[in-house]
Amino acid sequence: MTLKGRTLFITGASRGIGREIALRAARDGANVVVAAKTSDPHPKLEGTIHSVAEEVVKAGGKALAIQLDVRDEAAVAEAVGRAAREFGGLDILVNNASAISLTPTEATAAKRFDLMMGVNVRATFLCSQAAIPHLRKSANPHILTLSPPLNMDPKWFAGHVAYTISKYGMSMCTLGMAEELRGDGIAVNSLWPRTTIATAAVAVNFPEAILKASRHAAIMADAAHVILTSDAKKNTGNFHIDEDVLKGAGTKDFARYAVTPGVPLFQDLFIE
Repeated sequence: MTLKGRTLFITGASRGIGREIALRAARDGANVVVAAKTSDPHPKLEGTIHSVAEEVVKAGGKALAIQLDVRDEAAVAEAVGRAAREFGGLDILVNNASAISLTPTEATAAKRFDLMMGVNVRATFLCSQAAIPHLRKSANPHILTLSPPLNMDPKWFAGHVAYTISKYGMSMCTLGMAEELRGDGIAVNSLWPRTTIATAAVAVNFPEAILKASRHAAIMADAAHVILTSDAKKNTGNFHIDEDVLKGAGTKDFARYAVTPGVPLFQDLFIE
């Protein structure tokens, strides 16, 4: 149950859930590729690829910071190749980068539509495509995508059709690639939170009350750790929920993950 010496390529790792997954792996002594667009400090958002890389090293891991626009096909291929050369291979890809706009059809500009499709669906496909040749050489290869269970209930589309299409597109990558790569022994899974997570995306797109009724990103990092240390040949094609993963691993105390202990938690989108 350790990621010591293993190499992870994490997109959108400059903050939020991506950062937490990076630091959890670093505590095991992993090699972490911090791939994200933010190289210079953002005026409103904390974290850059360099600040997270420093945190990874302080936590006990090795780090490689790569500025990356996941919509750029050539840049993705180069970044994944560079990571494999730097650490002698690649064991894990975490498709964490995501764009969100919870807007109805008429209020969703084409530019926002294209951004969500590019960062969510296209980037998940391209990053996975670039990683597969390297993952085939790993002893326990994993692709983990931060996307929800597939559910065609119209209620999950109404209000934000474009966003749902983009997130379900990521999940469809999991569904198809898990079967495609089963023979190669590459695990392909999705992970989604049962509750909202206190990230910048939630802070911007939801009322403050929901942020206070959220959990810290550490719960997603701990759940990801359980998945990424599991046997790739036995754990693939699943749409995992963070709380269920941790319960299955024996976790009983979830109060420590709450942003505001005692406040009823707010259930995330796409969760029945």
